[in-house]
Amino acid sequence: MTKRDQDISSPARRTILQGVGLGLTAGVAGGLIGSAEAQTASAQPAATGEIWSQDYWAKKGDIPLWMYRKRVGAPKSGEPARPVLFFVHGSSVTSRVFDLNVPGHGEYSIMNEFARYGFDCWTMDHENYGKSGRTSGNANIASGVEDLKAAAEIVTRETGQRKFHFLGESSGALRAGAYAMVQPERADRLVLAAFTYKGEGSPTLAKRAEQVEYYRTHNMRKRDREMIRSIATRDKPGTSDQAAVDVLADVEMQFGDQIPTGTYLDMTANLPVVHPEKVLSPVLLVRGEFDGIAAVPDLEEFFNRLPNGDRQFIILPGTAHSVALAINRHLFWHVTRAFLTMPAPLAT
Repeated sequence: MTKRDQDISSPARRTILQGVGLGLTAGVAGGLIGSAEAQTASAQPAATGEIWSQDYWAKKGDIPLWMYRKRVGAPKSGEPARPVLFFVHGSSVTSRVFDLNVPGHGEYSIMNEFARYGFDCWTMDHENYGKSGRTSGNANIASGVEDLKAAAEIVTRETGQRKFHFLGESSGALRAGAYAMVQPERADRLVLAAFTYKGEGSPTLAKRAEQVEYYRTHNMRKRDREMIRSIATRDKPGTSDQAAVDVLADVEMQFGDQIPTGTYLDMTANLPVVHPEKVLSPVLLVRGEFDGIAAVPDLEEFFNRLPNGDRQFIILPGTAHSVALAINRHLFWHVTRAFLTMPAPLAT
């Protein structure tokens, strides 16, 4: 178990949060899924103890999908339910991005951190990623939604809960948002980090679109250590610790130098894949100040079209596209925890 970073409670760190709250209201539009109904389990400070973990497998047809769970202490019969938080990974890395161990550089496992906050934390490798099954598909957003459907059944079997919080980063946020559209009864609060709506105003996506024909005709693309490093350096060098990026590259390269093209194709040719009018859950949009994919006007349009009044849009200072790997990742943890543990609003 990684030792917790000792400075996360420092007042100096907590006061540098700089949020852009574009609309947080207590009311929820009539006919939508209200927060009082959604929050079936409340996060409580977990007792001090060892973090317990377990592997699981889901099946999407014949495709095995690897899942992973972390919480403080092993599950016990009759104990109060803990809120489930499901982490959804992006295009170029596996679920390891949410559970990094970077010795000497503080806590980098967001799964560890939220387990200590009292959450039952889950994640998975999508089709053609990590330990999950390999197919001839390109693992696009629609495929990822089917993965999450299969995973949800395992989470319900193991926890008894049918509704979960989801946190997705980059194309993982697209997967989470698309899942919430088709199974709103299973999606509680959504944290969409490094999200993009139509992709307008994105220099990174404009550059990526130069290879769109390759993505159309190839289901896999090359991924080497430098490509993984570029996730944390392409927007604003210095916003991520190089040591953490190197650890991520080490753990990712064990799965080879090929990665699916499906999410890249969706992000360059098929946006929008998440339609805000169909997302009924409370939503937290999180953007790094220097993110080259998630342009502010693009996110504002998405935010303003969300039907649920329980929504927030936060910009994190000193942070780029990868909020999970950011030096200021503590800010991400703070706003996410606050959003996921908000008291249920009174209906008006």
